[in-house]
Amino acid sequence: MRHMKTGRKLGRFSDHRKAMFRNMATELLRHGRIRTTVPKAKELRRFVEPLITKAKRGDLSARRQVIREIHDLDVVRRLFDDIAPRFAERSGGYTRILKLAERRRGDGTQLCIIELVE
Repeated sequence: MRHMKTGRKLGRFSDHRKAMFRNMATELLRHGRIRTTVPKAKELRRFVEPLITKAKRGDLSARRQVIREIHDLDVVRRLFDDIAPRFAERSGGYTRILKLAERRRGDGTQLCIIELVE
């Protein structure tokens, strides 16, 4: 039984999965929206939203915790200066998943767009 085993493995080893979510989170915070598959978007939401909550604190400790996950300092600066103040009065739910009608050409996987809520 899979008690207390949260999260999807997505057919990857843990190091690859962690690197993939770091890259996807960096691009989401840089561009505001990215196109991916539905399971990846649902897992990315669980990765990005705690980072935004930490950025809302705005102190040095929170900045260091975010830098541990997001290695691009320009994106971290944008997160703390632009994105976090936008969500100051919001208590969660910073991302939105919009399912697309099209499917991926190679394997027919359901595609979606994950974006930051305005």
